[in-house]
Amino acid sequence: MNIHEYQAKEILRSFGAPVPRGKPAFSVEEAVAAANELGGPVWVVKAQIHAGGRGKGGGVKVVKSIADVEKEAKRMLGMTLVTHQTGPHGRVVKRIYIEDGSAIARELYLSALVDRATSRIAFIASTEGGMDIEEVAHKTPDKIQTFQVDPASGYSSFTGNRIATALGLKGDEIKQCGALVKSLYEAFVAKDMSLLEINPLVVTKDGKVICLDAKINFDDNSLYRHKDVQALRDLSEEDPTEVEASKYELSYIKLDGSIGCMVNGAGLAMATMDIIKLYGGEPANFLDVGGGASKEKVTAAFKIILSDKNVRGILVNIFGGIMKCDIIADGIVAAAREVHLDKPLVVRLEGTNVEKGKEILTKSGLPIVSGNDLADGAQKIVKAVKEAA
Repeated sequence: MNIHEYQAKEILRSFGAPVPRGKPAFSVEEAVAAANELGGPVWVVKAQIHAGGRGKGGGVKVVKSIADVEKEAKRMLGMTLVTHQTGPHGRVVKRIYIEDGSAIARELYLSALVDRATSRIAFIASTEGGMDIEEVAHKTPDKIQTFQVDPASGYSSFTGNRIATALGLKGDEIKQCGALVKSLYEAFVAKDMSLLEINPLVVTKDGKVICLDAKINFDDNSLYRHKDVQALRDLSEEDPTEVEASKYELSYIKLDGSIGCMVNGAGLAMATMDIIKLYGGEPANFLDVGGGASKEKVTAAFKIILSDKNVRGILVNIFGGIMKCDIIADGIVAAAREVHLDKPLVVRLEGTNVEKGKEILTKSGLPIVSGNDLADGAQKIVKAVKEAA
């Protein structure tokens, strides 16, 4: 789960991290009121969307008068902001953030993430902060350093000092950096984050080290422990079908292909998408119904797949372990009848109650094609979609 910059900064502020003063605004009037409350003389007007690269897209502007705050608020609110992370369709700006301006001397980069290879929280630091950190990683990877935190001993000031040294900080800046990194680590652990990115981390002209931007992702599997974090979710920034899928605890991600996939198990879902591509098709989605889905859950999954207008055929690939094949079959039949399915459907079932499942599909009277195995099922749905085109 992602949140907006201003929400991320509020969380960091609560853990003692240094962030500039700022206020969110949902209207031009609120933006002007926020600017007056902050007092200036320099403000930054920032579009709030769940994507990076806002500055290059015109979503971040430094202004020096209340009139210009009003002007930029009018321009940004309601605009479609296109960045390298939004795709060509962009995102509509529905809220902005008015923040105190900062006299920047240096821009740095600092982030924390879960390193799956070592099962540790890792800090990534670079002296090359700012909008082009991706280019730095690509062209000069030696300018990026990684620091692991041993979970047995936890965070220590030694780690903060090493990061400060890597960032080229000196004197009191080192002490500030140590305190900042400590607060970031504590926030990361306490809130079950999966990513915390500060880009840029800046040193101001008067020697202050502050978080000028903040991006936070949370581990979805831990959200039940954080009702306060759940309350920050902005559904308007998410794909409507993915929001609908989350209501049924379905793992769904929309893709650009034409063959809808319904699978149980993330690994099997990935393999299913791969084999569709192998035989010349393109998957329209990733959808994992989980290991213990009910008939109602399967029906909902089927409807979500069919809500994508690009879907021209569906491949169901189920390996019945905890999930029983007859339950899947009941859900498929119920959903196909309810939506009056008029697209090719190939079903490959294997595992618990597979014969019962196949019998339900056969007796349904629906034009369902059976796949003998995964390769056979993939070939059949790719062929059916091409013939129907």
